[in-house]
Amino acid sequence: MIDAHFHIWQLSRGDYGWLTPAMGSIHRDIGLDDWRAASRPAGITRGMLVQAAPTEAESHFLLQQAHGAADVAGVVGWADMLAVDAPNRIAALAQDPKLKGLRPMLQDIADPDWILQPALAPAFDAMLSCNLTFDALVKPVHLPRIAELAARYPTLRIVIDHGAKPAIATGQWRDWADTLERLAQQQQVVCKLSGLWNEAKAPAPLTALEPYVRHLMACFGPARVLWGSDWPVLEGAGDYGAWHDAALAWIDPVDHDNVFGANATRVYRL
Repeated sequence: MIDAHFHIWQLSRGDYGWLTPAMGSIHRDIGLDDWRAASRPAGITRGMLVQAAPTEAESHFLLQQAHGAADVAGVVGWADMLAVDAPNRIAALAQDPKLKGLRPMLQDIADPDWILQPALAPAFDAMLSCNLTFDALVKPVHLPRIAELAARYPTLRIVIDHGAKPAIATGQWRDWADTLERLAQQQQVVCKLSGLWNEAKAPAPLTALEPYVRHLMACFGPARVLWGSDWPVLEGAGDYGAWHDAALAWIDPVDHDNVFGANATRVYRL
């Protein structure tokens, strides 16, 4: 089984602007051994390590941590996609075989149209040349923009993180559900089954997530959904094993191999 989305961090590095003491228990140094302790009881054997800071320094940190770690299947890093030399920067990062994708933190950028600006074209061309996957850290407002991006770059593999983070706690449904369904018609787009429990806000029961999980599965189908923990951010909502077991229960057993492993292997070229 592959955890398609987890994080580690080292607070002294100083580039995690969002990670403050207000985040509670996750405001601590977290390493690969901590992830292993949380994930191994659930039968996880490999994982995708995903950036948590908008700096290339963190990409290098994650790649360094991944070296020699056979259970880190790959890294989704960050690059300055607007830099004049963005193609060279992306190519340099991609020389490391552990780099499998890039993720701008779109949810933290005020302009939802940011991702569509023409100045990003050289960066996307470089990603395609380097066979990298694009992780989209988005909210529902971004989904039409991601659809336009997919139309511009029909061979770009696009991963929607965390089901596009619907505001489950306030009952957001129709706009999220409809735009997600339309986006799913573009076959290059896949979706991570991750992060939803945090959007329900603690102490919401896992049952609050089931309609969202089922809609996500109905939209993308078992060949285009990747299960991920979003650990340790998950700790703000609940337990790793509880989230894993709930997802297992909601997904048809005949689809477990795809959702919990094979899809991540294909999408990230593991």
